[in-house]
Amino acid sequence: MFIHIGSDQVVLTKDVIMILDKSALGAKATLEFVQIAKEEGFVSDDEMGQNPKDKKSAIVLDKRIVYSPISSVTLLKRANFVKNLK
Repeated sequence: MFIHIGSDQVVLTKDVIMILDKSALGAKATLEFVQIAKEEGFVSDDEMGQNPKDKKSAIVLDKRIVYSPISSVTLLKRANFVKNLK
């Protein structure tokens, strides 16, 4: 199944490893993780160009990290909704 993460993007639920809240994106360990992911090419350049105010959450997928303008709480509800459909 898919989860709509905003900005006309959807991701496969099976590829989602974790959803990070905006407040978690400011933590030192998270910033280091994201920096390494950028250096390794797991964060695309178009993600970098987003307005920082639009980044309410980050979704860590199997092979990349994407940012979403939708809160982590809403994304979790969408993921649980999809899970309950099975």
